[in-house]
Amino acid sequence: MNILACTDGSLYSTSIYEHAAWAAKQLDASVHVLHMLNPHHEDPVKADYSGKMGFGARTALLNELVELEAAKAKVAQKRGQAILEDAEAKLKEAGVANIAADQKHGKLSDEITQYERDADLVVIGKRGNNADFEKGHLGSNLERVIRSCEHPVLVASRAFAPLNNFVLAFDGGSSAKKAVEYVATSPLLKGMHCYLLYVGSGNAKIEAALAEAESKLKAAGYEVTIEHRDGEPAKIIGDVVAADHIDLLVMGAYGHSHIRRLIVGSTTTEMIATVKIPVLLFR
Repeated sequence: MNILACTDGSLYSTSIYEHAAWAAKQLDASVHVLHMLNPHHEDPVKADYSGKMGFGARTALLNELVELEAAKAKVAQKRGQAILEDAEAKLKEAGVANIAADQKHGKLSDEITQYERDADLVVIGKRGNNADFEKGHLGSNLERVIRSCEHPVLVASRAFAPLNNFVLAFDGGSSAKKAVEYVATSPLLKGMHCYLLYVGSGNAKIEAALAEAESKLKAAGYEVTIEHRDGEPAKIIGDVVAADHIDLLVMGAYGHSHIRRLIVGSTTTEMIATVKIPVLLFR
């Protein structure tokens, strides 16, 4: 098995490596660290091309700009290499034996599909270097990565903490059922207590789906507590996470609605942005 850990050297990087190391131990997996050099995140060189200067002066300026861009690219590459060296050191310290590290050019959200096809789990930080921390904005890559990945995505919180229990937010939709199937068949969360949470008005169909999910999880060896509450999903999930001291939130990336096929579900986006624990997502 293989875990893809995506890093940009941001404040979340150490947490990404620690979550990846935890998952590697649970899954007996190797870790592939990926750092993307995205030129669009570099500050553009500002210059005056007004035409007021002579031809020779413009030529000299253009030559200087080319040299400056080359120097910036070299610095970015060296920074990326330092990030990967730091990642390897931290993963080895955490007990991961099999590590690969790559630096590639491009934007992660555009390139993720070619790298995650060989991974069983993707680990990424909630926010990167270009996110607005004060306003609570998510990383620019995050939603597109979630939308693109076929495999589960573990969104790392700011800091890693031991994981002993999890809430599985269940709405009866296909991505929630996929989450149940994964939890039941994968060793990733084995030994953890499961809170199976449904938010909304009950009906025979959802009760049957909840009973099936509970049966499947119990058969896999989980101790399961079912919670059924009415209210606004994001608020209820947040309240349960806080009140029950939950360590991990597991949920489908999309709500039980065909309207949300092309975007990450609004509840999912809100939960990732507000809860202070890692989130394991399935699309």
